[in-house]
Amino acid sequence: MKHSTNPQTRRGQGPARRVGRTLAFVLPVLLVLSGTLAVTRVNWTGSPSNSVLTASDAIDDAKAAAPAHRAPQEVLRDQLLAELQDKNPGVVLTHLQEAVNGRPSLAGHCAWIARALGRAAARVYGPSKAQSFARPVCDTSFATGVVAAQG
Repeated sequence: MKHSTNPQTRRGQGPARRVGRTLAFVLPVLLVLSGTLAVTRVNWTGSPSNSVLTASDAIDDAKAAAPAHRAPQEVLRDQLLAELQDKNPGVVLTHLQEAVNGRPSLAGHCAWIARALGRAAARVYGPSKAQSFARPVCDTSFATGVVAAQG
C-alpha cells in the first residue's frame, strides 16, 4: 500500500466557504453603516421636535424615572442633618440613639453618622459650642467629627 505525501485537494471552494467569506466581509460593513445611520438620526440640536429616541436615551429615561434606592443609614443621616438645621445637636443625637436602638442594623453605621453630625454642628455652632453638645452616642464619634471640622 502506497501513501502519497500530497493530499488531494478539492477543485474550487465549497459553497459554505464562499458564504462564510462573504459574510465575513459584508457583516462588518452592515454594522458600521447601521451605526452611522443611527448616529445621524439623533437630534443633536437639543430641541425636542422631530427627535428620535435611541436605546441609550430609553435607558437614561428609565434610570431617571426609577427612584434611587438609598441605604437606610444614608436616609437617616440626611434626616438628622436636616433636623440639625432646626434643632440643637443634643436633640439630634438623642434621635440618632433612638434610631439605632429601634433598628440595630444601623449600629454599624452610627459612628460615621455621628461624625457627620459633629462636622455639621461645628460649622453651624462653632467648634466650642458644638463640643458642649457631645454625648456618648456611638462612642465619641460626634466629638471626633467636631474636632475633624476644625482641622
